[in-house]
Amino acid sequence: MTYDAIPAWLHPIATLAKDIDPESLAPQFPYPPNDARDAAVLLLFGDGPTGHDILLTQRATTMRSHPGQIAFPGGSVDPDDADAVAAALREAKEEVGLRPETVTVFGQLPPLWLPPSNFSVTTVLGYWNEPEPLYPVDLGEVAAVFRAPIETLMDPVSRFTVVHPSGWRGPGFRVDSDVPLWGFTAGIVSRLFAEVGWEIEWDRSVEEPFGVIE
Repeated sequence: MTYDAIPAWLHPIATLAKDIDPESLAPQFPYPPNDARDAAVLLLFGDGPTGHDILLTQRATTMRSHPGQIAFPGGSVDPDDADAVAAALREAKEEVGLRPETVTVFGQLPPLWLPPSNFSVTTVLGYWNEPEPLYPVDLGEVAAVFRAPIETLMDPVSRFTVVHPSGWRGPGFRVDSDVPLWGFTAGIVSRLFAEVGWEIEWDRSVEEPFGVIE
């Protein structure tokens, strides 16, 4: 893949993805254990009506794993998947009807551990060449799909710190949903965008307890 295949504003992300350290993206749980199950998610960038954006879904509340949370499209890597890229694109098609041929894959992040489900998650980076309306394919799996403008995500008023009773703290975002973005997906967005220089200074003392956003 040459940089000519993606717009210039994504070149810093593509460059960073080549050698970013796992600890930079997941300082608490950077390395999956040997028994972790392989999974892949798609971080899909696009040029939307309100500027650069990313594709997000809201998981159905009936899901066994991470119910109701905002997340990237994705799931387990199946035996028939050639690799993480194939798995991420397949899952996105199954979940929201995304056509793989409309996506240019330009990199992937190192596998990171998701302890609650014991997944080793590879984040595949893609650019949406031919954006089109998307809808949940199965409401039992995905409740909603939407595009979140990067400018809105990085706006300091959209940001807060999630505080768990265990003492865990992490980034949170208010997005175009009744449910905020937090957890693994928020960590990727927050730390990757900070590493590439897109972050705008925000007030980390603004906190919301875990129970409010669970």
